[in-house]
Amino acid sequence: MMCRGVRGATTVESDSRDEVLLATGELLWLMIEHNGIEPDDVASAVFTTTPDIVSEYPALAARKLGWHDVALLCGHEMAVADGVKLCIRVLLHWNTTLGPREISHIYIRGAKNLRPDQDALVDVPEVPVPRFDLS
Repeated sequence: MMCRGVRGATTVESDSRDEVLLATGELLWLMIEHNGIEPDDVASAVFTTTPDIVSEYPALAARKLGWHDVALLCGHEMAVADGVKLCIRVLLHWNTTLGPREISHIYIRGAKNLRPDQDALVDVPEVPVPRFDLS
């Protein structure tokens, strides 16, 4: 078993607590579903937001999904002039037997164009994302 990185990104329409939690929860859910990730196999997760997101820590969405024993960290991305705005990124450190080419990295909403070099990015179908309590 190796520790592999699983990347993902999404955007929100505006900087609000509910939007940040729902968008991050949706992204994590899709990463879990497409890769078969079990919370006990996640070593840690690093969440970043563009500097225009300050309403909530995106890591809270992982806690609301039950990731109580996973090491989580939040930070801000660099303020690149032409960068994607209102963007949330995540890097999961996942213990898996899968090889790097077998892992699905998930980029949704306005973050789809962040990796134009990756023609094999997962085409994410509409899937029901479980709702969780935002309080």
